[in-house]
This record gives sequence, C-alpha cells and structure tokens, in this order.
Amino acid sequence: MERWLNELWYGSGTGAALLAPFELLFRAAVTVRNHAYDAGWARVIRVPRPVIVVGNLTVGGTGKTPLVAWLAQRLSERGLRVGIASRGHGGEARAPRIVGRDTDWREVGDEPLLLARRTGCPVVVSRDRVAAARALVEQGVDVIVCDDGLQHRRLARDCEIVVLDGTRGFGNGRLLPAGPLREPATRLARAAAIVVNGEPGPRAAAALESSRVPVLRMELVPDAVRQVAGGEAPRPLESFRGAQVHAVAGIGNPARFFAQLRTYGLDVIEHAFPDHHPFAASDLVFGDTLPVLMTEKDAVKCRAFADPRLWYVPVSVRFGDAQERELLDHVLCRINLSPGTKD
Repeated sequence: MERWLNELWYGSGTGAALLAPFELLFRAAVTVRNHAYDAGWARVIRVPRPVIVVGNLTVGGTGKTPLVAWLAQRLSERGLRVGIASRGHGGEARAPRIVGRDTDWREVGDEPLLLARRTGCPVVVSRDRVAAARALVEQGVDVIVCDDGLQHRRLARDCEIVVLDGTRGFGNGRLLPAGPLREPATRLARAAAIVVNGEPGPRAAAALESSRVPVLRMELVPDAVRQVAGGEAPRPLESFRGAQVHAVAGIGNPARFFAQLRTYGLDVIEHAFPDHHPFAASDLVFGDTLPVLMTEKDAVKCRAFADPRLWYVPVSVRFGDAQERELLDHVLCRINLSPGTKD
C-alpha cells in the first residue's frame, strides 16, 4: 500500500480519480477546521514563551527533524535556552514526558530521542502539544521549537517554517488520500519562510515561483559515519567508496538516503522499511558480513542489539551564509528578538 501511494503521489501512478471523493471529504474537513480557528470558534492557547513550528504540508520525510536540530543549536548559540516539543510518533507515552539521552525510544519515539542526544536541549513529548509546551515552560526555556505540528493549530505560534523536499515537491498537488498534501498549498502564505531540502525539481520550482514567502535552500550533508555500538573511531563516508554495503532506512523518504550514499561511490543494496519502523535484530540479518549503513534516526532503535557491522550516517543542515542569516533574521524578528541578539 505504501509503495502504491508513493507511486500515485509522486510518480506516474494512476488511481487518483478513484480517491477523489475521499479527497473532497478530507478537503472539507480541513477547510471547516481552519475556518473554525480563523473565526475564533476553536480555542487557540498561547503559552508564555515564543513558539516556532517547523513542519511540512506533505506526508513523508522532508528533512524537518535535522532542521529542528540546526535551529535549536543556532538559537542556543545566541544565549537562548531552547526547548523542543514533539508528538513522539511511535512512542507509548501519553502524558508529557521529558526525554533524556538514555530514555527508551519505545516510550518517546525515535525522533525526540535523536533530538535530545544531538542538541542537548530539553525535549518533551506529548500527543497534546499545548501540554508539551507548558511542560517546557516549567523547565525554564526561553523559546520553544516544535518538531512538526504545522496543522496542530490549538497551540499558538509566533513563527512557522515549512520544509519541502526539493525532488518530490508537492507531488501531484492533491490532498490526502489522492495526493500527499495535508493542506492546500495556499497554506504556505502563513509561513515566515519556506525551506527547500535539496535542488528544487520542476514541480517544486513551478509551485514556488510566485511565492511571496521567502524561499531558502538547505542541504543535508553527511557527517563522519559512526558505529552504532561504538568502539571504532568515526570514519568519513568516503572511506566506504567502492564497497558494497547494505543500506537500511526506516524514514519517510528512504530513496533520498540511498541516493546520497551512491553519490559517495558506495555500491548500495537497498532495504527500505516503513517510517518509524521498530527494528529488531532479525531485520538486519542479510546472510553476509557486509557493512550495514543506516540513518541516525534508525540507529537510536538498534543500539541494544548492535554488532560491529552496523554504522549510522548523521547528517547536518547546511545553508549558504547569506541564507542562514536570512532565515535566522526572519525567526528572531517573528519571536520579537533583534537579529544578532545574544540575550
């Protein structure tokens, strides 16, 4: 089903017309819900700290979580105590839960654990993002960054950043389930900035050509490859050049990870899993001793049974200098801090 939908949404798959009645129902529900918030019929709750939402309009991976980590680190460098709120997809916790470096991913989800380890910032997961934000206020944070939650309008926000995959764009431009959109593309008008991950393809470029919202471009750049179990020193991804490897990805867009490995000259054997897949040791047995490379998000779920074959590839966000300053200026102005502030 997942493969069929991806082909339908982003490829040349047919069948969208069959799903059109369900798309109309979904569009009607989205329209009524947004109108309820716009008209003040549905309650919007503001917490006593600025809130920044990093989200997307489409289903699937866009590079949103690495951008959350980047933004949290940049704001921390300016002397702000940053808290991160997440729904904790795939986790079992229902009440607000503080995520520590050693928290079990089964309780809080894979992305929040990755963010806690990568940033060192307070991270709280809750299905109720207002509750998560309030818990972060109690932790003494100065600003809250929400990983996802663009459609969770009950929590008032001061700044929205929409992340778009450059290759996939908005797919066929239709709403769920006939297309990948959670909301119409006109929703972009509310954002402070649109960040495109990678080189915009024809579809994305055409959709953004008339945008009045600043459009910036980022890249996800691999860092040194690390052994999941530890032990060996980190090594450059280039050191695997020419080697045959198993590539494992349980993320929203596995093809992007596989393509990135191939650009570094690796001979990749692909193993795509559903997003947030709960890995077990048996998933990573392939009948040989070849290295197994995975994403950092997947690695947090494999540490308990890791063996020397398993490596993960962390990625960092990279902007051009001018675009990095522009994005930070937009964010700081929206949360009522002067660009360049240190306190």
